[in-house]
Order: sequence, then C-alpha cells, then structure tokens
Amino acid sequence: MRQYLATVLGIWIAACIAAYFFSQQYHIPLSLTTAIVPAFLLELAFYTMPGFEGIRQRFAGTGSKLTRAALLTGSALAPYLLLSLGTHTFAWLALAKLTVAAGVISLFYTRVRLSLFSDLLFLAAMAAVYLSSFFDQVYVRPMPHADVNALGKLMWIRVGLLAVLCIRGLPGVRFSWWPSRRDWRIGAEMFLLFLPVGAVVAYAIGFARFRTPLHLVWWMFPLAVLGTFAAFLWVVALAEEFFFRAFLQQLIAKAAHNETVGLILASALFGLSHLPALHKFPNWRFATLGFLSGIFYGIAFIRAKSVRASMVTHALVVTVWKIFF
Repeated sequence: MRQYLATVLGIWIAACIAAYFFSQQYHIPLSLTTAIVPAFLLELAFYTMPGFEGIRQRFAGTGSKLTRAALLTGSALAPYLLLSLGTHTFAWLALAKLTVAAGVISLFYTRVRLSLFSDLLFLAAMAAVYLSSFFDQVYVRPMPHADVNALGKLMWIRVGLLAVLCIRGLPGVRFSWWPSRRDWRIGAEMFLLFLPVGAVVAYAIGFARFRTPLHLVWWMFPLAVLGTFAAFLWVVALAEEFFFRAFLQQLIAKAAHNETVGLILASALFGLSHLPALHKFPNWRFATLGFLSGIFYGIAFIRAKSVRASMVTHALVVTVWKIFF
C-alpha cells in the first residue's frame, strides 16, 4: 500500500505539471483546468491499482463477484460525475450509456460460464466500445482543445483489466507496471529484431517513410522520446499486450494445445483490430504492420512468460515510428 500511495503521489504531481503547461499552451482557462484535473487525478489513482498485486488481491478478496462488479461499475462512474459536474457537461443519457457499458463489462464474468467463446465475446465487447466513438459521445469537450475522452479510455482499460484479473481470474500472468531486468532485455532484443524487418515492410507497402525529427528543438528531443515511450508503455502497450497476448494468445494456445497457433491467430486478430485506425477504413497497411509486429510482441511474451516484456517491445516500436517515421 505504501508503494502504491507513493506511486500515485508521483503520478499526481507529474499530471498537475503537465496540465499546467498544456493549459498554458492552448489557452485553457484556469477555472476549466481546475474543474478537469480532479477527475483525471481520481481516475489515475484507480488506473494505477491493477499494477500492484497486493491491491489486486485485496480487491479480489472483497465480497462476492457480484459485489466486486458493483464496486467496479461505481468506480467507472465516479470520474465522469466529477468531470461533468465540474465542467457543466453532465447529461443523464451519457450517464446511462456509461452505466450500461461499464456494468456489462464488470458483470460479464459473474453471469457467464467460462469458455473460449465467452472470453472472445468479452474481448469483442471491449474492442467494440474502445474503437467506436462512444467516449466522444459521453465525455463532451468543454472547449475545442480540452479533449477529455482520454478519461473514458483510461477507465475502460482499467475496468477491463480488473474484470479479468479479479472477477474472472487469470492465473499465471506476471503483470505489473514496471518490467523486470529480464523483461527489459527480452523486450529490447525483440524490438531490435523487428526493427529492420518492420522498416523494410513499412517502406515497401507505403505505410511509412523515414524522416529526421527536425521539427523538434534539440532539447525537446529526449523529452519527446521519453514522454512518447512512457505514454505508450503504460497505456496503449499495456492494454493491447494484456488483452491480446496475456489473455487472447494464451486462450487460443491452450484451446489448440499449440503456442504457435496462439501466436499466429492472436497476431492476426491484433492486425485486424488496426483496420479502422488513423481515420481510414479499411487500413490494410496498418493491419499488415500490426500482424507483423504482433508476431514479435507475442514471441517476447512467450520468451519472458511476462506481458511486461511484450509491453517493452511494443512501446519501443511505436516510439520509433512516432519520432522517426
């Protein structure tokens, strides 16, 4: 609990500093900033919980599955209420939509029998909401540059994680926020193996072209690299690697009694999930790169037996793409 509280405090300080500079850059009024920030601080405190095994065990031991699902649903609504009431964007319809969506995901494993089909249905529901415009409809921007739907996406990832880990149960998954030394090594090795292959394929299919980051002031370059890597490691890579590798890949491998089948099918589905990306559908180039990179992420997971290794590979790949391509 002490480590968790210290981590949350550090994240809150960093978030407040980032909010200050962001509001200054985009001329967001102080009154609006102070109305938005508390909701994000609350969600960040919730979001940090799944990364601490002790916190997860406490939650998993709280009451029945139905009780945990109800608590999870309530925690999904709290940041929205804090945000919408503070920014005067509250709407009963938005609250109802959010309650239904969070309730379905939280209650899912209290009502279905565990099977490959039910797990695939759960993942499909998670992906359908995340990839849709659902959060834009619920989390209304109080002004153009105040894009608050990120609050909903953080909530959705966190609720899905806790539903799987603490209500369904997923034994044998080594999951936390900080990769071990072995995770870093394996993740970096798979990144270096992917880099030449991914660069050649991306160039050949016209997905990306190399560029020098001349648009950045020299002293901002390391900050941009570190910021991009951290954001993807603990949000996008964390969510996608948990659900596609630790969950889906293992489920398929177990059902097929073959790790290679799990690796290929999970990577194929991972690629297909990128079809609606970058405001283009169908984005077959991105799907192709998604499938190819998914193979390397999946191998990192198999080698390390830890989702943290594939998170490292994933975050490194995306960071290089965002900065240099």
